[in-house]
Amino acid sequence: MSVPISAGDARALRLMAFDVDGVMTDGRLYFGPEGETLKVFNTLDGHGLKKLAATGVTLAIITGRNTPMVARRARDLGIEHVIQGREDKADALADLAAALGFTARETGYAGDDEPDVGALQWAQIAFAPANAHACARDAADHVTAARGGEGAVREICDALIALREAR
Repeated sequence: MSVPISAGDARALRLMAFDVDGVMTDGRLYFGPEGETLKVFNTLDGHGLKKLAATGVTLAIITGRNTPMVARRARDLGIEHVIQGREDKADALADLAAALGFTARETGYAGDDEPDVGALQWAQIAFAPANAHACARDAADHVTAARGGEGAVREICDALIALREAR
């Protein structure tokens, strides 16, 4: 499903959380010679995240895996709120929003698969990348033209920034 995002919803947004695998990355996992898991992040997405944060939106990462490179990427981007190793993403998102004093109406989420569906349904604004599983696309308000890890996050950020600045 893809419905227009209202400027009012975008301006009300105070927290935008992102899944990692399949949203911030293309979902593939690379394994190094020592068994370490490697991920590839898109620099265009990273710049979009920094631009969105500059508009006053608090950014967060919620992921089911627990890997040092996610913490490193978040640190590089200035993302303070990183929740790793949580499959109950709706609860994680609701708990984070409450801890920060935000409501569902002030929260957005981007996810790509079944573990994300609850968070997509809880958030006021929900995004899924073009290559997300059908269950996530169905739960999302907006499906990006770009695939996860290939500009979907930048597309989300650019759309939200444009709507927040629209008068």
